[in-house]
Amino acid sequence: MSDTAKLAAGFPDLSVLTVARQPRWGRWLTAAAIVLMLAAIGRAFANGQIEWSYVGRFLTVPVILHGIANTMVMAVLAMALGIVLGVVIAIMRLSSNPVLKSVAAGYTWLFRGTPLILQLLLWFNLALVFPTIGIPGLWSVRAVDVMTPFLSALLGLGINQGAYTSEVMRAGILSVDVGQYEAAQAIGMGRLRTLRRIILPQAMRMVTPPLSNEFIGMVKATSLASVIQYPELLHSAENIYYANSRVIELLIVASLWYLLVVSILTPLQMLLERRFSRGTLQIVR
Repeated sequence: MSDTAKLAAGFPDLSVLTVARQPRWGRWLTAAAIVLMLAAIGRAFANGQIEWSYVGRFLTVPVILHGIANTMVMAVLAMALGIVLGVVIAIMRLSSNPVLKSVAAGYTWLFRGTPLILQLLLWFNLALVFPTIGIPGLWSVRAVDVMTPFLSALLGLGINQGAYTSEVMRAGILSVDVGQYEAAQAIGMGRLRTLRRIILPQAMRMVTPPLSNEFIGMVKATSLASVIQYPELLHSAENIYYANSRVIELLIVASLWYLLVVSILTPLQMLLERRFSRGTLQIVR
């Protein structure tokens, strides 16, 4: 029995009809416009007053390599400080103690409400407010000797990051079902132990993607430390083009290094997310 004979009476056989595809002219025109725009940008860079030989020459000079090393060291340390502060502030925000909650809210409001470059400048010029730092009568040191570009950049970047990380951590903690708290209390676990052993491991699945993005942003945010003379990548590039006037070439060198770092961090972020997702699934089971 043929397929046509199997059709119910009164219904036409649609299999013999030609399917008409709707032309996607808008899609093709948009793609063509993008290609033309990229070609125009590429032509401008190719014909511009750029000595590409300088880009290759300065890409691996010791000053640039030292700058990228300082960038990564600062990014890792500042992000670590930001995560520690973020966890503490997030727990304080969720506390029933009104004093702790108010202090945490004020911290978040202050450091999210002022520009990062302004905070870096304030830390670097802290000696104008506190000439000495220490315990009166026991120990003191001049603030201008303590607040070096490294420490100023670390405090400025890390404390600012802590304000943003606290909101990420608070969202991750709130995402854990309240039944997890109740089960922990039922077996006699204290609040801090519950957070450390049950809540935070499960919250990591939620906070890992945004924290990974924050770290990538931190790598680029270290460039702001150039205003306080911290010798990171951009500051190293600036020192070179102040001497040889090859501004655009050195900026391209810095851009290539930033792109390389981000390209390496992106797959590492995916592996980290996959690991925490697998660990969370094991906890659920």
